[in-house]
Amino acid sequence: MENTAKEREELIEMFGMHFESLYHVPPLAARIMGVLIVDGCKSGLTFEALVEKLSASKSSISTNLKLLLSMEKVFYFTLSGDRKKYYRSARLSDRLNNYLKMIEAEGKIINRMHEYRVKTASCAEEIANLNNIVSYKNHIEQIEQTFQHTISEFRKIEIQNDIKQQIKN
Repeated sequence: MENTAKEREELIEMFGMHFESLYHVPPLAARIMGVLIVDGCKSGLTFEALVEKLSASKSSISTNLKLLLSMEKVFYFTLSGDRKKYYRSARLSDRLNNYLKMIEAEGKIINRMHEYRVKTASCAEEIANLNNIVSYKNHIEQIEQTFQHTISEFRKIEIQNDIKQQIKN
């Protein structure tokens, strides 16, 4: 049991450090996301549970939850007859969809650069640059397809989980 608790803490810390650097959020916001992923996947966690698990002040938890909600990194839901909000991390399909949007934006830039370089390449360096662009453009297209497929798979799983949860409630 002690090993499991230690592993849980290490996972939360790993998620926290990852999200802190990836999303440029304060350490507490990143750790809130980590706790929600590790402990909140079944039924979500209440505000009070987050205060307890993270040993942080109510105002700090509140401020960081508001930030995460505004960034769409977490969401909340309520249960009929219960006034509490239950928080969960954003679904994997939503998180991957955000990455896909970044990749699509980069793809647009690369396409424009490709069109430009095709018209203007006049020396060996620019032709080499064009070859790099073509290769990178193909890479971006493959990544887009992979992300689209993975997002589709995650959405199927999430829909199945939602149905199971509705039946359970």
